[in-house]
Order: sequence, then C-alpha cells, then structure tokens
Amino acid sequence: MTRAWWRGAVLYQIYPRSFQDSNSDGVGDLPGITARLPYLAELGVDAVWISPIFPSPMADFGYDVADYCGVDPRFGTLADFDALLARAHELGLKVLLDFVPNHSSDQHPWFVESRASRHNPKRDWYIWRDPAPDGGPPNNWISDFGGPAWEYDAATGQYYSHAFLKEQPDLNWRNPDLRAAMMDVLRFWFDRGVDGFRIDVLWHMVKHPDFPDNPPNPDYRKGMGEMWRVLQLHSTDQPEVHDIAAEMRAIADGYGERLLIGEIYLPVERLMHYYGSADAPGVHLPFNFQLIDAPWDARALATLIEAYELALPGDGWPNWVLGNHDRPRAATRFGAAQARVAAMLLLTLRGTPTLYYGDELGVADVAIPPERVTDPRELREPGLGLGRDPVRTPMAWNDEPHGGFSTMEPWLPLHPDWRTRNVATQRGAAESMWRLHRDLLALRRATPALATGDWHPVHADDAVLAYERRQGEQRVLVALNLTNAAARLELPEWARSLSPRMGTLANLSAPDGEGLTLKPDEGLILA
Repeated sequence: MTRAWWRGAVLYQIYPRSFQDSNSDGVGDLPGITARLPYLAELGVDAVWISPIFPSPMADFGYDVADYCGVDPRFGTLADFDALLARAHELGLKVLLDFVPNHSSDQHPWFVESRASRHNPKRDWYIWRDPAPDGGPPNNWISDFGGPAWEYDAATGQYYSHAFLKEQPDLNWRNPDLRAAMMDVLRFWFDRGVDGFRIDVLWHMVKHPDFPDNPPNPDYRKGMGEMWRVLQLHSTDQPEVHDIAAEMRAIADGYGERLLIGEIYLPVERLMHYYGSADAPGVHLPFNFQLIDAPWDARALATLIEAYELALPGDGWPNWVLGNHDRPRAATRFGAAQARVAAMLLLTLRGTPTLYYGDELGVADVAIPPERVTDPRELREPGLGLGRDPVRTPMAWNDEPHGGFSTMEPWLPLHPDWRTRNVATQRGAAESMWRLHRDLLALRRATPALATGDWHPVHADDAVLAYERRQGEQRVLVALNLTNAAARLELPEWARSLSPRMGTLANLSAPDGEGLTLKPDEGLILA
C-alpha cells in the first residue's frame, strides 16, 4: 500500500490578497499566484492552501461567501483558477481551497430567500429563533468578533444566529437540504480537480438544538476579547458535527487521494475526536495549533509534543502549525534568531507542517496605521491585539517599488524592511531565512526519518530541546537551543558518532565526545 501524498508533505498557506498582484489594482489575485508557483516548487513545498477566493462582499475578506461555486472578480475567473490548478499540477504541487461551511454572506441568494419570510422554503437553511421574553436575543451567546451572536430581523420578527459578523449568518446543518447543497459544493470543486480543502471553523458548524445559555468563563478578565466572557459549551463542538465530517470524508475519499484539514481550536483530547473512527473516519488532519500559543520553553514543548503524540488515534497522522492568517507571526513571537530555531522545529517534527507565506523570509507583524486598518476584528474591538491585518500584509519579491508585489500602493503596507527582506535578496544570501527553509525542506525530502519516521524524546532542560527521528536503521538527532546563551547537551551513546548535517547558524557545532555545546540560538540536525 502506497503512502498518501500528504503524509510527509509540507503545506504552504497563501493569503490571496497579498501574494502577487497581476493587474495593478493593489490586491493579489489568481493569475499572480499562478505566476509565482515555480517559486513554491523551488522552495520545496508540496501543496498550497489558498484562503477564500469565492465571490464575497468582503465584510470578512472572503470568509463571507456569496457564491460557493464561483471566483470573486477581484481574484479573477473560474478559467483563471483552472489555469492555476493545471500549472500547479504540472509542477507537482497540490492545491487546497478554503471551504467555509459554518456561515455564508448575508448577500448569498440562500439567505436573501431565507430572510424574505418565515414561510420561505429556505427559511430553515439558516438558524432563526424567536426573541427572548424581554424581546432581546434568544440566549447569551457572544460573537467571536464581540457583541451578541444574534441579529434581529424586524421584517420577520426573529433573530438569526451569527458566530462572527452579522453579515455572516450561520447555516443550519440540521437541515438536510442545506446539508446536501453544501456537499454538492465539495463535489463541484473536486470535479474540477482540487486536491482537498481546509474546512473553516469546523467545530462551530453545529449548535445545541435547545440553544441554552453558555456558562460564564471564570477565567475572563478585562482586556480579553468579549467572546471570552462565556465558555462556548453549547455553541460549538456538538457531537453531530462528526457525522457531517464523516460524510465530507466519504465524498473526498470517493475522488481518490484527497485531503481534508479541519480548523479546530480545542484541547487535544477533544481535537482527537475529529479524526473520527475506523467505521466513520473524520478529517485527515485536524489542525494542531499548539505551537502558536505554547510557551517558548524546552520542557514545556517536550511535554506538549509527547502528549500530542500519545493522544493520536492508531492511524492518526500528526500535523503542526507555527502561524496563519489569524495569529501573530513567529518572527514577532520569538524574535529573528529564535524564529530560525522555530522553523527547524516545525520542519523536523513528525507529521505534516503548514508554512504561512512570508514566514520563510522571517517577516514579522506589520504595524498598521489607524487610517489603513481594514480588519473588522480590530475595528470592533480596537487596541486588544486581536487585529489580523498585521499578519496579512503583501509578500515582498524584490527591492523594486512595492516589493514587486504590485505596481501601485498595495491594499495593506509592506513590512518596513522589505527592501532587504524579500525573496530576491534572500535567495542570493547564503545564510538567509529563505535559504534555511529551502535547505530544511530539501533535507526533509531526502531523509525518510525526517519525512515520515517516528519521533522519540531525547532531552529537555532549561535551554535545550532534543529529539530523535527514526525510520528503520536511519536515526537523526535534532537539538534546539531555545535561548540566547550557550547550552550543553549530553548525547545518548547512539548519537555520539553522528555528524552535523545542517544548522541555523553559519558554523555548525560538532559533538566533542560525549556531548555537544550548542551556541546561542543554535538549532542542529545530526545524522
């Protein structure tokens, strides 16, 4: 039996507004992505996940979908997408789209019908409830973007549910006709040749049928987003969602080797349920976001990694993420030197890693002037650090005006050091962050123990995290110094004969008999 392509693969997330503008409007598009696909093949990734490209009013920048089977004119056409997909496949790259099943746009024809009257055939395609006895919202659920998760419709005298913006009404997955229509969306794109989907907020898709109040969060404190005032016990992670995921999986499996990834922010023990069971498998990869919030501490990381490995179901394949379009970038969280160590961690753990565009350059979060803020999260709850614009800024390709992203002012500003932190400059610099990523990806591809081998803990202390990757007779030691001071690692006997293969610094440290002294901020691979 051959191994599924995504086991051992590396995914690369593209935020389409910010990757490459081909028509000089300051916004990235599909022809721009197509033109840059050879770059991704050169970098050494295996698949691209493209954030939403569907027609949208852009209240939440594409996560408010008005047509699930089209392409927004800002990004191009269906023909442009077909050309992108064909070119990617020519280059050996897979393509994943972003499926947004929890909610649509309030301008989707389905919702226009649903809100037209209480008797419309599509009324039950969305979640409608009568007001509370006092005329207010049906319960205390809070939108992830702040404020009540309910919007009153005066024309029909009911509230509709929206887990995010009021412009993003929640779909009712308990309605069999809605469910069938959304499953047909998957088939539409699979029929076009798409290799898989990242499923947006999968754990949000089903709500408790009785809509009880969510319990208050005892850990809430001032300065947190308003959504944290309650625990989302009844508005997320309902048991019926697993049957939906199993149906999606069955559809995907019917097309051969397709990949489904679920966006799920849950504790590990609950995350594991989204793998499904032998009888009803769920998504192939429930996204594992632990590295995004984990303390940058060797002992804590060792505990986290081992607990996750032990929690995986029998055939469950792990995955790891350092950043995405919603969360602060690694270079901001760890600093430039440790971001290199973090890259080595991401690309040497067991499982399928996802790289976020720009992280291969070491781009940090970009300060957005108040007059240029576009993200509704920041506009609704300003000053709490929840805004996502800083991690969605344009890619810098060279030192030409606007970083080669566009010929005009981009929709968001570039990072301030774009003239030196760009693809062309880093491609030519021997010790650049880009070269580190390219070389790590090449070594991973050439080393079975790194691509698909087992993971075993070796050591963790105040400074050093060390682990083994093993496949058959091939054994690899990864040693990471998570501090800015030199640190000593005593080597297990089997590792004392290994040689340095690659490191985060120019001059690689080498074993000196029974141990290894790592320089500050040094990550090292020995084989």
